[in-house]
Amino acid sequence: MDFEVLYEDNHILVLNKPNNMLVQPDNSGDVALEDLAKQYIKVKYNKPGAVFLNAVHRIDRPVSGVVIFARTSKALTRLNEQFKTKEIKKKYWAIVKNRPKIESGTLVDYIRRDAKKNKSFVCQKGSQDAKESSLDYKLIASGDNYHLLEINLHTGRHHQIRCQLSHLGSPIKGDLKYGAERSNKDGGISLHARSVEFIHPISKEKISIVAPVPNDNLWQAFEKLTKEE
Repeated sequence: MDFEVLYEDNHILVLNKPNNMLVQPDNSGDVALEDLAKQYIKVKYNKPGAVFLNAVHRIDRPVSGVVIFARTSKALTRLNEQFKTKEIKKKYWAIVKNRPKIESGTLVDYIRRDAKKNKSFVCQKGSQDAKESSLDYKLIASGDNYHLLEINLHTGRHHQIRCQLSHLGSPIKGDLKYGAERSNKDGGISLHARSVEFIHPISKEKISIVAPVPNDNLWQAFEKLTKEE
């Protein structure tokens, strides 16, 4: 498999997506995580016909980390509602070269998406199509050349973390689109959906899931640093 199963039951499937993979199919025709997950369920449970599986949320193609899928329509409806009411809590890790001048804080910007360029830009409040975007960030580890930030999203705008960290002066490692000096060897960017917390749509118990970082020396070193602290 090109993914890691983090949690699985009759109603939900939570996977650790590798970078450079789509969550859902698009016009490119490239293999998507949803397709692979459907095949995994079909084979594992010997299911005839079409498999019901829907992504509850998405992360960008070059980003790695946790993605929740619903295996039943009831689970999908209830998890969608949790996203709307912001009951689902997600944390991201980002590796940046430039250490933020202030080690922790809240970023509030107005972001406009340019669909033609598939890029978002920080602009003035009141600008056409600009949407308020906010997140919390904090520095949680530092190495010789790079720094690890933890991010909590308050809003879910297009390329929000990438855009806001770039505007802060700390573009994500490998993210050429948002100001990184060079690409990563694997073609992805050093942004990882690290963890998620939500209420199980059927059992109502609290579920907390952590996605291991990519198999990369820098990521592994930072994960070790955070455990030591």
